[in-house]
Amino acid sequence: MLLFVLLELLSLSFVIRFNNYQRVMFFNSSNSIAGRVYERSANIGDYFKLQKINDKLASENAELRGKLQSIRESDIFLQAHGPIDSNIVHAIPAKVINNSINKLNNYITLNKGYKDGVQQDMGVIGPDGIVGVVVNVSRNYSTVLSVLNEKWSINSKLLKSNNFGSLRWDGKDSRVAVLTEIPYNVIVAVEDTIVTSGLSTIFPDGIMIGKAIKIENNQGDNFQKIWVQLSTDFNSLDYVEVIKNEVYKEKIDLEKLTETEENE
Repeated sequence: MLLFVLLELLSLSFVIRFNNYQRVMFFNSSNSIAGRVYERSANIGDYFKLQKINDKLASENAELRGKLQSIRESDIFLQAHGPIDSNIVHAIPAKVINNSINKLNNYITLNKGYKDGVQQDMGVIGPDGIVGVVVNVSRNYSTVLSVLNEKWSINSKLLKSNNFGSLRWDGKDSRVAVLTEIPYNVIVAVEDTIVTSGLSTIFPDGIMIGKAIKIENNQGDNFQKIWVQLSTDFNSLDYVEVIKNEVYKEKIDLEKLTETEENE
């Protein structure tokens, strides 16, 4: 049997060697097969490079977002205090490695820790808006208290009127939270944008939160109840950015000093 196979191969080699047409057909076929193999091999290589590409893009997005927010914050402080260092906001890119959305108090785990510059009480944002706040940090990881957590309320404002309120998740729909403390005489419409107020030390002013989808204004109430569709889809959250804001650190240190002096 082996001898037969060897003879067949030898005959085939003679045919290819001494017949131009068969030789051309053979090499065309072999090139086609080799091309498919190389193409598949390249596709497999590209697949395994995707993680590296995603990490690189996340880092670049974080750097750009930090620079844009620095410019914005610099303009605000320039008007109030005069020239300051424009490099005041940094964004640390991180990947979500664990995330819950179906509990009353949901948390997110990130693959960055204090060795990467992450600290407790830093705000976390995603490509579409706010995500949460860092509550615990180890060397390589950190946990984030999600917006989808009944224990946490967010200082917010209506972008159109600049009226401030408090936003909290009610534990029902992962895409909807409730904004309160907006006076009843303030005109609010469906599709009005809600952003961070800048009053807290967690988020800079103007970070996207969501849009109004329902307004309840009962007679006799001093405040409206506004349902907000969150801009961040927590069900598909993949990459986020941790916000390190040098100016707000200065702000909180000054406020702590003032409180200490008042208590003396």
